[in-house]
Amino acid sequence: MSIVHTIFDQADIKRAVARMTCEIIETHENIEKLALVGIQTRGVYLARRIQDMVASSEGVRPPAGCIDITLYRDDWTRITPHPVVRKTDIDFSVDSMHILLVDDVLFTGRTIRGAMNALIDFGRPDRIEVAVLVDRGHRELPIYANYIGKTVKTRREESVDVMVLEHDGMDRVDIRKEETDE
Repeated sequence: MSIVHTIFDQADIKRAVARMTCEIIETHENIEKLALVGIQTRGVYLARRIQDMVASSEGVRPPAGCIDITLYRDDWTRITPHPVVRKTDIDFSVDSMHILLVDDVLFTGRTIRGAMNALIDFGRPDRIEVAVLVDRGHRELPIYANYIGKTVKTRREESVDVMVLEHDGMDRVDIRKEETDE
């Protein structure tokens, strides 16, 4: 049995993404050099939301793509013997760009490390930054996010479940803990 605690509802997610977008715009004086890369799966949808908000605010739509990092993780063989590899689609040059990697949750840092490794296969960006909806701590690698929707203290045995309307039919973030029979 699971104990679920909702930490973000639809309005909270909308506010967090809007706030992160404002911070991104403030940081990037030259929006034309900005490109977004969403990490499969939910990071892709969050990147598109940021892209839409930047376009609405600045009148410039930064390019956006998606990347799957499954085979770039250093621990993928521990996760599953048969990984599911999703689509990677970056149809713009990353050379000399300011790339914003977008993901739903930052945990150990291994996903972001894998995304950086995968991204370098496409060229040499001038800068790589990270935006995440939830930073839950417990880093195993020295990786941080430049833009954070919410920082949440969690226990390692808990999970953070992000749901987005485009993929899951709702916007919500839950912390889930499995109950034990002790």
